[in-house]
Amino acid sequence: MIRISTFFFLFITILLDFGTLAAQRGARIGYIDMNVILNSVNEYKKASDLLDKNIENWKKEIALKKVQLKQMHDQLTAEKVLLTRELIEDKELEIQDFSVELISLQEKRFGPRGDLIQQRTNLLQPIQDQILSIVQQVAEERKYDFIFDRSSDAFMLYSAKNYDISDLVLKRINRQQRIQERKKQIEALRNKKNSTTN
Repeated sequence: MIRISTFFFLFITILLDFGTLAAQRGARIGYIDMNVILNSVNEYKKASDLLDKNIENWKKEIALKKVQLKQMHDQLTAEKVLLTRELIEDKELEIQDFSVELISLQEKRFGPRGDLIQQRTNLLQPIQDQILSIVQQVAEERKYDFIFDRSSDAFMLYSAKNYDISDLVLKRINRQQRIQERKKQIEALRNKKNSTTN
């Protein structure tokens, strides 16, 4: 609660500070819709699909371990009358160890420092960084004072379409992708030509 009120206070303070600047020349404000941009970028879709497949595999792995744990419990319950006290204690320790393994596997896959967070950072962060650098370039070229992300938790109660620069950002991303693809094609042709001359 304190964090939200502090953020809100700082936001209002910044707006008031820029209010004097806006009174002199008028503030230029734009916004993007990060979800629309990300869903339009092929690399993001591929990375997101790969991450979803990994998550599905991890969930299956954990579900299998849970089934094994339940089978161990059921087996112990069924055999309890036939086992000695020492064997029962050994089986209970084995079940307890397996339970700890399951918890550590869940933590490894979905914990705060788990595989999900690491892969999300490794796969998606470069694409998001590219988008943010293009947004910064557009803001500097067009002299915007503020650029908001419509899809985030920031308060945006209304926005006119003429301030939406998402299409401009998408065009630049697509242009960069075409340039990279052309460079790859040229390099492939060079390699092919060099291999045929040798």
